[in-house]
Order: sequence, then C-alpha cells, then structure tokens
Amino acid sequence: MKIFNIIWGILFIIFAGLQYNDPDPYVWGPIYLFGAGCCLLAARGRFYRRAYLFGIFVYLAYAAYLFFDKNGVIDWATEHHGENIAETMKATKPWIEETREFFGLFLLIIVLLINYFYAGSRLKKR
Repeated sequence: MKIFNIIWGILFIIFAGLQYNDPDPYVWGPIYLFGAGCCLLAARGRFYRRAYLFGIFVYLAYAAYLFFDKNGVIDWATEHHGENIAETMKATKPWIEETREFFGLFLLIIVLLINYFYAGSRLKKR
C-alpha cells in the first residue's frame, strides 16, 4: 500500500503542475494536491478516513456536474461520438476539456476509495 500511495501521490503532484496552462488552474491545482496529500500521508501510515470521505463527496458532486453538463461526458459520447480526447494536449473543444476533467476526478475518487477501505480494514485489525 505504501508504494501505491507514493506513486499516486507523485502522479497527482505532476497532474497539479500540469494545470499551469489550464483555463482554471486555481480549481484543479488544489483538487490534485488534496489527493496527493492524502496519498503521501497514507504512504507514511497516516490514514484520515474523514478526509477521504470529504474528497470523495466533493469529487463525486463535481464529476456528476461534468457528466451531465451540456458540454460534458454525455455530450462527448453522444453528440461527438466519443471523439479522441487524447489526440492533442490542447483542449480546443469544451467537451474534450470537461471529459478529461471528469476522468481526472474518477481517478481521484478510485484512489481515495481504496485508501478509505484500506484504512477501515486497518482499524478492524486493531
């Protein structure tokens, strides 16, 4: 679990750094840094289940918004036929940007869920 959290912590720091040219880096920098902080603390054996729940709740709400938004994931999948979202790093179309953001949140949610359940299993062993 330690290596898992170190890898994801470093990846989330890199993702936060890549937000410098994003239209809203002040939103996405903290989102990724929160996930990085949770992972790096978990790598040191410090698990904060309430922080994971907070992150999961906030990220799920934002992901739901991005999923159903008029330029969101549903629009990308139906109106734009799942157009390649990784073709270029510059997102020139709004549905590409929002779909990428959705999948970023999805990764964060999965990692926080894994840590949440792992922390719960550790508490039961005590």
